[in-house]
Amino acid sequence: MLQIQENVSLKNFNTFGIDANARYFAEINHADELTELFADPLWQQMPRLVLGGGSNMLMVADFDGLVIRLNIRGIEHRISHDDVFVEAGAGEIWNGLVNYAVDHGYAGMENLSLIPGSVGASPIQNIGAYGVELKDVFESCRAFEIATSEIKTFSKEDCKFGYRESVFKGELAGQYIIVSVKFKLSLTPHFNLKYGAIEQELAARGITEPTLKDVSQVVSHIRVSKLPDPSTIGNAGSFFKNPVITIAEFEPIKQNFPDVVNYPAGDGLVKLAAGWLIEQCGWKGKVVGNTGTWKNQALVLVNHGGATGQEVYSFSSQIIDTVYAKFGVTLQREVNIIS
Repeated sequence: MLQIQENVSLKNFNTFGIDANARYFAEINHADELTELFADPLWQQMPRLVLGGGSNMLMVADFDGLVIRLNIRGIEHRISHDDVFVEAGAGEIWNGLVNYAVDHGYAGMENLSLIPGSVGASPIQNIGAYGVELKDVFESCRAFEIATSEIKTFSKEDCKFGYRESVFKGELAGQYIIVSVKFKLSLTPHFNLKYGAIEQELAARGITEPTLKDVSQVVSHIRVSKLPDPSTIGNAGSFFKNPVITIAEFEPIKQNFPDVVNYPAGDGLVKLAAGWLIEQCGWKGKVVGNTGTWKNQALVLVNHGGATGQEVYSFSSQIIDTVYAKFGVTLQREVNIIS
């Protein structure tokens, strides 16, 4: 029987460790419990927040509605020639799925090692790291339509993936709840080692012919060296998106700041490293009240203990204003702001 709890603290359900309350709270372990839940019109009309690992959000206030925590588990796979189709429940921990793929020799996810969060959130955000995005390994997902209680399958094209974007953050926001995701992996690795320090770290380890596990371990090592562990200090990983601008907008920045870190983004666009921009403004490792930026990566905002969501949000606004004043570039928050 589905249980609805009242006045539940969300402090242990968000990686920032922000102490905010949910007016109502329900944990979903099976997709059919969503049908049971939304059979009551009360829950269809009430504001709602769907939680996975709580790793890409900032609670700036208590949530006066229904929080749905997805805990749908299970991983299955099917091999067809060189392709491997792996389907995982939305409540599976993302890195657990990556480890499953690596341990079984299924290639494609190794660069996405150690990204916090759940499987269900991965297509919403089109998560990515070290030259690989979710869309590169995505096959389809199954999602519960709240208005009809039907399960619909979305293809890659249906999801309209962009940089940290998808249809679930855009035109269909709030209309569906993802219950499982299917990935297309391969028995033959095609490594992407050019991004970040992967090649250098492999060389430092004397590895010239890496395995999936080698790449996964190196990526994990690099992430740990740069990013704080949410179990030790509250954070949501990268707080800002890397801004994408036109070449025309980039030229004066390059002229004034020749060392600007940038990457080609196709179609006359350039992607800038938000962490570099923030660091140049003097924010790296800075502590303001109970919040601040991480000492090893200015892109990460942290809760040093007792920070409120509003405190973190205000701090992020100061960073945005400073970067714009120096570079003429407007940073966008990557985390979802829940108010």
